[in-house]
Amino acid sequence: MRELVEAIESPDSVPADLAALGVPDSYRAAVLHKADTAMFDGVPLSERRPSDSVHIQRVPTPEPGPGEVLVAVMASAVNYNTVWSALFAPVPTFTFLERYARLGGLAARHDRPYHVIGSDLAGVVLKCGPGVRRWHTGDRVVAHCVSVDLEDAEGHGDSMLDPEQRIWGFETNFGGLAELALVKATQLLPKAGHLTWEEAAVPGLVNSTAYRQLVTRNGAGMKQGDNVLIWGAVGGLGSYATQLALAGGATPICVVSSPEKAALARALGAELVIDRGEEGYRFWRDPHTQDPREWRRFGSRIRELTGGEDVDIVFEHPGRETFGASVYVTRKGGTIVTCASTAGYVHEYDNRYLWMSLKRIIGTHCANYREAWEANRLIAKGRIHPTLSRTYPLGDVARAVESIHRNEHHGKVGVLCLAPTEGLGVTDPELRARHEPALHRFRHAAAQLSGVAA
Repeated sequence: MRELVEAIESPDSVPADLAALGVPDSYRAAVLHKADTAMFDGVPLSERRPSDSVHIQRVPTPEPGPGEVLVAVMASAVNYNTVWSALFAPVPTFTFLERYARLGGLAARHDRPYHVIGSDLAGVVLKCGPGVRRWHTGDRVVAHCVSVDLEDAEGHGDSMLDPEQRIWGFETNFGGLAELALVKATQLLPKAGHLTWEEAAVPGLVNSTAYRQLVTRNGAGMKQGDNVLIWGAVGGLGSYATQLALAGGATPICVVSSPEKAALARALGAELVIDRGEEGYRFWRDPHTQDPREWRRFGSRIRELTGGEDVDIVFEHPGRETFGASVYVTRKGGTIVTCASTAGYVHEYDNRYLWMSLKRIIGTHCANYREAWEANRLIAKGRIHPTLSRTYPLGDVARAVESIHRNEHHGKVGVLCLAPTEGLGVTDPELRARHEPALHRFRHAAAQLSGVAA
């Protein structure tokens, strides 16, 4: 692998140099073991430890089939689906792999005794399978996390509606937390030249998810002047939603859980910030009973910040804990757009505030290829910036997953795979110099709060 990295990083290297090195027979990867799927049975989610389930080991290199591409992964990132994978919750991911394998053909390769996890990457095309025309060995790329064949008519209006749509590295094997990864050519996007490998790796899943959820007609259809309430506004999803709102001429009202996270929201450019911890909002009296008085108090605080206006859009992803309040505070005719449900999947709300006020609830999930391409284009233009707070080496993936499971992170957590150090991979230093302050603002603030060197 050392020769491969040297060829990628050498300014004199050409695609033929990479091709001449060939493809290694095996590679290091972060994996789960099928034999471990029952290890947490009876253990509450909060007490499960990713360090017990995530392993680093060598696995055989898959051969790219028609329409597939093998990528040398320089850097990757950890998402909430990586946490769910490591906790074997809500179901072990091997259930997805077995179901996929039943389709036969190349899909059968995905059912193995191990699962290579991870749904983000930045790297270099190493080998293309038959029929790949757009991409070539040596191309610098990032990966969109949606894997779909589009053999069903349902997927051709919106590929997210295809019955065989899957999230790569979660519902498929050969994911991005590894030295090599196998993706479909229709997952690849050009890497932004002004970003380092680790910076380029982190926006993929969350940026495209936030873009669909907030901006496109498949989501809330945000417009200039909208007031947008963003829960968890400096987390993986929320930090991109906050930037998309600002870039699109909307006003984000950022909800965070501490003064430190409020400072991070302001580092992103937000002016209206609610620290729900400091202001003491408790939307549930007990595990079974919500408190509408707290909804009203929360709504009053929003109007205080906006000059008397309610929110047009609520960017929802915590789920059970916040959903009742979200429905209540949305303006008449407004939209609650939801995904993820990291605080619980079973949502409860008072339907009178939805039905009588003509509000809409829209469910969104990741993004189709066009949406991912447009979201990535904003990254490449420097309109949206990575919210990377910390990186870990591949060998410490379990620790990185644990930090997100314990909500100890800010923004996104990156992982160096083949890249030996941070700071490599920039091919457009002029654009980088133009955006250097913005690129460092969030990470510097996050490092100060965490006591970690930026």
